[in-house]
Formats: sequence, structure tokens, C-alpha cells
Amino acid sequence: MAKKILIVDDDLYIRDLYEELLKTDGFEVTTAADGEDGLKKITEGTYDLVLLDVMMPKLDGLGVLAKIRENSAKASTQVVLLTNLANDPTITEVIKNGQAKSYLIKSDMTPEDFVNKVKGLLG
Repeated sequence: MAKKILIVDDDLYIRDLYEELLKTDGFEVTTAADGEDGLKKITEGTYDLVLLDVMMPKLDGLGVLAKIRENSAKASTQVVLLTNLANDPTITEVIKNGQAKSYLIKSDMTPEDFVNKVKGLLG
């Protein structure tokens, strides 16, 4: 059975690129264009991995993450943050506290790197 991944990113190009790459590699992919839509999909569905952009309109990634962790039914959802900010102390703290599994710096990855990192995160 294919692993289910939710991509939450307000950048249409990134969202479409990541979706296509992961679908081509056999993953079942759902997308959301902002934090509110992403939170709704997380609440209503079950995902093996959520790729969550940090900076988005309506509700940013850290806000979505906080709401997920408050929801006992979804608190164990595996979340990886997507960012372009290297060495962001807030992201470092979120990882250290176990709220997110890891983070990926979008600008530092080739498409192949991205797919390989997602596979690694899913074991």
C-alpha cells in the first residue's frame, strides 16, 4: 500500500513539483494551499507524513503544528517542516522539542534529493 503524504505549501510551483515527484515515485499525495486548508485535511484524514511549509498566509506552519499537537487524535502525526531559512532558531527549537520530526530547506535540494529525503524519513 502506498504511503500517504500531505503537502501544505502556499507556493503553487513547489506544491505541484513535489506532488508530481512523489506521485511518480509511488506515493499517494494530497495537497493544501494554506495552513487552514492543511489543518482541515490533517484533522479529517490520516497521513504517513505531512510536509508543512513554515511561512504561509491565513495560518502559518508553526500555527498548524501547534494545533495538531493540541489534538490528541492527531498529536502523533509525523510532520516535517519545509523552509528556506537555514539555522532558524524557532525551527531548531521545534525539532528539539519533538514537535516536528525534521525540516527540509527547499532551496538546498534538487528534485532527486527531495524524493530521497522523503523516502529516508518514511524509513
